[in-house]
Amino acid sequence: MKRKEYAWAYLFVSAPILGFLLFAFVPLSYSVYVSFTEYSGYQPPVFTGTANYAKLALNDELFWKTMFNTFYAALSIPIGMALALFIATALNQKVRGIRFFRTMFFLPTISSVIALTLLWKWIFNDSYGLLNYLLELIGIQGPAWLSSEKWAMPAMIIQGVWAGLGINMVLYLAALQGVPKSFHEAAEIDGASRWQRFVRITIPCISPTTLYILITSIIGALQDFPRFQIMTEGGPNYSTTTIVYYLFQNAFRYMSMGYASAMAWVLGLLILAITLLNFWLSKRWVHYE
Repeated sequence: MKRKEYAWAYLFVSAPILGFLLFAFVPLSYSVYVSFTEYSGYQPPVFTGTANYAKLALNDELFWKTMFNTFYAALSIPIGMALALFIATALNQKVRGIRFFRTMFFLPTISSVIALTLLWKWIFNDSYGLLNYLLELIGIQGPAWLSSEKWAMPAMIIQGVWAGLGINMVLYLAALQGVPKSFHEAAEIDGASRWQRFVRITIPCISPTTLYILITSIIGALQDFPRFQIMTEGGPNYSTTTIVYYLFQNAFRYMSMGYASAMAWVLGLLILAITLLNFWLSKRWVHYE
């Protein structure tokens, strides 16, 4: 009986394991090799040792600029998390019609990323965009959002904050509904104010959700690509070129597959290091039952 259970267990897990080996492990292993070569995709790869990694670290200023741009764009994470928590707290009330507002905030999450990005590209248009039109109504001359080196990245941060609100709001809302009411009742009896209860009880109780949102948001931000390609194409003057968009250009525009693979592994190891660091630091501020 036990052997049959093990046999069925291995049968069920064999499909995803086989899929990983064929469609993930083999390409990943090959990309490690390619990162040490000069490879255009058309000719056989030529082994060059650590030349690609040395070029990244020492000779490619644009790589460091795009890395800075990536972390600059990631400023949308703390802003978005704080705003999502505020909205979730507001929607965690027992009032009439609250489900309608929850749906409206979550609806963009299930919409097409391409369609939403094109919508925001129109909103930020400096000639006929909605945002500059609204600014003109109150006597403010709106900037050239997406064609200005100064304003292009702030525009992308604004769009990034909005894009992540829906799913983060739902996660925080679920976490807030899981906070034991007895904790708040006991603190209220002891004379704690609403703000003190929020800081001392609510935030610690939802800290596991905060950790999850933080880690997944960082991973997503460091791999952000489609909205930058659609809205700015990395411009103007590389001011919104992220590391993944730069990687894409090297791989498919300049056909430098070896260099792009090296860049991908540097990014992957960086994401791994940041994730492990977050887990290590979480021991100080994440509270479990």
